[in-house]
This record gives sequence, C-alpha cells and structure tokens, in this order.
Amino acid sequence: MTDVVSQAKRSEMMSGIRATDTKPEMMLRKALHARGFRYRLYDKRLPGKPDIVLPKYNAVIFVHGCFWHGHDCHLFKMPQTRTEFWREKIEGNRTRDARNRKLLLDAGWRVADVWECAVKGKLRLVNSEVLVRLVSWINGENPEMEVRGK
Repeated sequence: MTDVVSQAKRSEMMSGIRATDTKPEMMLRKALHARGFRYRLYDKRLPGKPDIVLPKYNAVIFVHGCFWHGHDCHLFKMPQTRTEFWREKIEGNRTRDARNRKLLLDAGWRVADVWECAVKGKLRLVNSEVLVRLVSWINGENPEMEVRGK
C-alpha cells in the first residue's frame, strides 16, 4: 500500500514528533511541581535517560507513548506499510525499555511507567486520578508502578 502523502511531507510530519517535553509529560511535570515535588529531567547518567527523576525519593518516571513502545491499548495500531520495519523498531524499543528497567531496579531505583493512554484518548483516566496514583507511589515503597488507561 502506498502512502497517502509524499515522502517529503511524511518526513516533515515524522520530524515534528517530539521525544521530550511531550504534552502528557508536561502535564505530569506541572502537576508534580505544583504539589511540591522537585525533580531532574532526562538524567543521562541513568539507564534509559528517565523523563522525570526524583532523587529524594529514589524514583524515576517514564512517560511512554503508546505507539512508540507498542502498548496493548486502543492508541496502538501496527502500521499497514513497512510492517516489518515497524515491528522491529517497536520490539527494539520494548526490549530496551525492559533492559533499562531491570538496570534501574538492580541499582536500587524505583520505576514508574505512565502510558499515554492514561492521559489521552477515549479511555483516559481523570488527570487527578493519575496524579493521586503517582503521588501515592512516590511517597510509598513499591519498587514498580504502571499507570495506564481504563
């Protein structure tokens, strides 16, 4: 199946997809900051360069895009063109995520994953519910947590 837009237009569209400072990430950062949490962003010294690092709580938060990380939800659909490329790309992302998660846990960090579907789309949670879950986890002792849509 051929693409509905030119190769140049597709390249322009794909280059506009952000890896950092995404809308879900910004929403979480603002809400955490308003609640008094202070954090670092994208600490290169840690495996996977976590989106939000809370050193005081020995916790890191990854805000994952459902498409790029192959999440099993309504926001992920395997592309119909170049399927093998996308399957390898997404599987590579998932493998890297699992490896980084293990490295962080082994190093004593607590790890949370917040999925895009938790804050966006038809099955999203109320923003306050996402924040309540995150704050409870940050203040608790559980080593891992995942927030996903309904």
